[in-house]
Amino acid sequence: MPELTFREALRQALREEMLRDERVFLMGEDIGAYGGSYAVTRGLLEEFGEKRVKDTPIAEAAIVGLATGAAIGGLKPVAELMTINFSLLAADQIINHLAKLYYMFGGQFTAPAVIRTAAGWGQLGATHSQFLEVIYSHVPGLKVVMPSTPYDAKGLLKAAIRDPDPVLFIEHTLLYGIRGEVPDEEYLVPIGLADVKRPGRDVTIVAYARMVHVAMGAARQLEAEGVDCEIVDLRTLRPLDIETVIESVKKTNHVVIVEEDWKSFGVGAEVAARIAEQAFDYLDAPVVRVGMLEVPMPYNRTLERHVVPDEADVVAAVRSVVGSRV
Repeated sequence: MPELTFREALRQALREEMLRDERVFLMGEDIGAYGGSYAVTRGLLEEFGEKRVKDTPIAEAAIVGLATGAAIGGLKPVAELMTINFSLLAADQIINHLAKLYYMFGGQFTAPAVIRTAAGWGQLGATHSQFLEVIYSHVPGLKVVMPSTPYDAKGLLKAAIRDPDPVLFIEHTLLYGIRGEVPDEEYLVPIGLADVKRPGRDVTIVAYARMVHVAMGAARQLEAEGVDCEIVDLRTLRPLDIETVIESVKKTNHVVIVEEDWKSFGVGAEVAARIAEQAFDYLDAPVVRVGMLEVPMPYNRTLERHVVPDEADVVAAVRSVVGSRV
């Protein structure tokens, strides 16, 4: 299979869906001539024109509001918000309008809009380095996707555009340049289905987005010590595929959950609670969670890297769990 970057895979997904369905159009800040803040939409304005690739003002509530109205009217909008930090300015539109329309109107119509946004860090400061996926994963009526590989990014974005429900599609800023195999032929990755990225027998590591790659690096280190790690990539946070996680726990009996966010009230806390409810008898040790330090993201590069979980943190967590075998 050919290799594409994460960015190229997303662009390919958008282009294919725009060619497939004339109702699909793009909108957002600087997505046209500039090609988007992370160059995902570069070249699409030249191919599809201004009617289908629309630059918008810097007004996140207006962007999501317009996308919601277009979706109700039968179009398939894909709106880009520059970062998930700015989505807070559109939280009312996302949570109180887009996510609730199907319920509020008794299922008479849907609002199949996709909201693409980026989350991540890299000396961006405390207010521009947040993830916030847990806020939106809490909301019924909204699907939340956070892929880790170019293959998943393309397949999940195509599935999101075709989905009858609104989807928040979160892209990690530090993954745009990674490369991976992406087939030429048509494919979709189902929303709501986790993926076992690495089979193993001794411990389950649950992760998503960039932390999947950190977990893979830790697993390679631990393999040299004779510890065989199974890595489950959630891919979709809502709906959460807890069944795949539980099946892995039943096999390994040990769990480490890794997230690039604060642990308190987070995705990892939800996964740990589900494991306790559904697989407590299979655990040979307590579930261990790895997350960011509970501080706003520093701007200083050294402090920034100290705050974010790395391979050493995951290795230490796995050693603590495997060492607790009974």
